[in-house]
Amino acid sequence: MKIELADVIFGEGREMSEEAEIGFRSFDSRLGRFPIVKKEPFAIRFANEGNRRLLIQGEAKLTIAIPCDRCLEMTSQAFHLMIDKEIDLTGEKEGMRMEEMDFMAGTNLDVDQLIFGEILVSWPMKVLCREDCKGICRKCGANLNVAGCQCPQAELDPRMAALQDIFNQFKEV
Repeated sequence: MKIELADVIFGEGREMSEEAEIGFRSFDSRLGRFPIVKKEPFAIRFANEGNRRLLIQGEAKLTIAIPCDRCLEMTSQAFHLMIDKEIDLTGEKEGMRMEEMDFMAGTNLDVDQLIFGEILVSWPMKVLCREDCKGICRKCGANLNVAGCQCPQAELDPRMAALQDIFNQFKEV
């Protein structure tokens, strides 16, 4: 969804509030494609602070289905995004200009691009379905949270494999 901000940008001291719907149904990035399970309307406020400074404040809540990093079961991850950006419309701060170009095109603000960037910044480093997730078996791939597997539990150091072969040769029958 795009919002036209010409009235706010060119009118010093003007404010505007909008409630926008998040347009995308899944979060698609280099990390993969993750479906958005639940989303609420995005409440956003724009204010012209004078001296060609635009203030953008908003709050968005959404839930994204992400696979657990240990067992790969899908788990719901809630995102509560608090947006508070101040944009310099004069272009004097060149460091800020590149960031603004992602979601601003002239006097139009792309809400979906703004939300996308905020999700990307607040993406969790590790996602677990629960704190005590056991993961999957390295040999057979069974989900250890559901049931145990029949694989041998003793893992030998591969550097000691030659010694294990010697012991197996001299085993008494």
